[in-house]
Amino acid sequence: MNKFLGYKREDGTVGTRNLIAVIPTVFCANEVAAEIARGRLQCRPLLHNKGCGQLKPDLKIITRTLINLGLNPNVGATLLVGLGCEAVNLDEVYQGIAAKGRIVKKVVIHEAGGMSKTVKAGKKALGELAKGLAKQKRVSADIRDIRLGIKCGSSDATSGIAANPATGKTVDQLIDAGGTVYFGETTEFIGAEHILSKRGCDASVRKKILHIVKEMEERVIQMGVDMRGTQPSPGNIAGGLTTIEEKSLGAISKSGSKPIREVYEFGERIMDPGLFIVDSPGKEDDLLTGLACAGANVIIFTSGGGAPQGFPLVPVIKVASNREKIAKMSQHVDIDVSPVVNGDMPLPDMGKRIFGHLSKVASGQKVAAEKAHYDRTIGIYTLGPTI
Repeated sequence: MNKFLGYKREDGTVGTRNLIAVIPTVFCANEVAAEIARGRLQCRPLLHNKGCGQLKPDLKIITRTLINLGLNPNVGATLLVGLGCEAVNLDEVYQGIAAKGRIVKKVVIHEAGGMSKTVKAGKKALGELAKGLAKQKRVSADIRDIRLGIKCGSSDATSGIAANPATGKTVDQLIDAGGTVYFGETTEFIGAEHILSKRGCDASVRKKILHIVKEMEERVIQMGVDMRGTQPSPGNIAGGLTTIEEKSLGAISKSGSKPIREVYEFGERIMDPGLFIVDSPGKEDDLLTGLACAGANVIIFTSGGGAPQGFPLVPVIKVASNREKIAKMSQHVDIDVSPVVNGDMPLPDMGKRIFGHLSKVASGQKVAAEKAHYDRTIGIYTLGPTI
C-alpha cells in the first residue's frame, strides 16, 4: 500500500488523526484544561507537571515542546489554557503555533476570573474549533507522508531478536518509500553507540551520536551512579537480558539500517524526510512526547508484551514478541511478532506485515491504546533542577 487517507495541513504535513489539543502552559492549569476537554471525543488534554519553577534553559525546552505539540500533524486546532503568572510565556506559545498558519485559541484563568468562568470560556472556544474541524475530511495521501516515531520498552530477550529487528525492516521500507522516521532513547545506545554512530551520514552526525551518549552518561555519573552497572532494569533482567550492551544492541536494531541524517534536541520539530535521532531518555512519557514534537503522526512501540501506554495525540502501534506476555496482555497488543521467535515467519515478511498495518492505522483504524483510552499521559524532558 503506497497510499493512506489523512488530513492535509497548511504546512504540508498530513495528520492521521484530526484532534483538538488542549494544552495547559503550566501544571497549575491542568485541572481546568481537563475539565474543558471533558466529554469531547476529539479533544486531548495534554496534562504535564512543568511550566513554572524551572530555570531559563528548561523554560526554553518547555516552550518549544508546547509549541511543537500544537504543530503536530494530528492536531487540527489548539486551545491553550494559562494561569496568568506562570514562567512559561503563554503568548510566546500562542504566536509560535499561529505563525505556522495553525488554528489556536487561548483562555487565561486569572483573566477569566477563576475555574468556572475559564471552563465556560474554554468550552465555548472548543465549540468554535470543533466546527472548523468538522469541515476537514480525509483525503488520499502518499505513504511518504507518514512520519513514524519508534520506541521500545518493557524489553526482554525476545525484543532484540523479533520485535525490534522486525520494526527495523519496516523502518527501512518506509525510508525507501521517501518517508520519515524518528527514534531516540539515548540511554539505550549505551554500549552500542560505536556501532550506531557508523550509520551517521557524515562525520558531524557520527560525532554527535557519540557526544549525546557521553553527555547522558556524564549527567548520570554526576548523581553518583554508573548506568553500565545499574542497567538493565529488574524487569529486563527477569525477561532474560543480562547486560546494558545486550539491551542496547536490541534497542538500536529497531532503527533499521539506513543512514542517520541528523541528531536533534528534545522538543525540536523535524520537517525533512529521512531517519533522525531525537536526543531523549527512554522514559515512555518523555520519549513519546519528543517523537510527537518532532512530527510523528504514527508511533510504533516494541516490547516483549508488557507495555500498554499510548499517547494522546498519536496512535501508538504495539508490536510484541513474547508469546506468554501477549496471551496475558492481548488487550494492549496490536501486532504479534512471536512467529519470528518461533521460526514460523522470517523477519523481512514480518516487517512487511507491520508496514502494511501502518497505512491502516494512518487511515483511521484504532490501535489498542486508543480503544482502551490508555493514552492520556505526556512528559516533558528537562535537564536542570526544579526551583
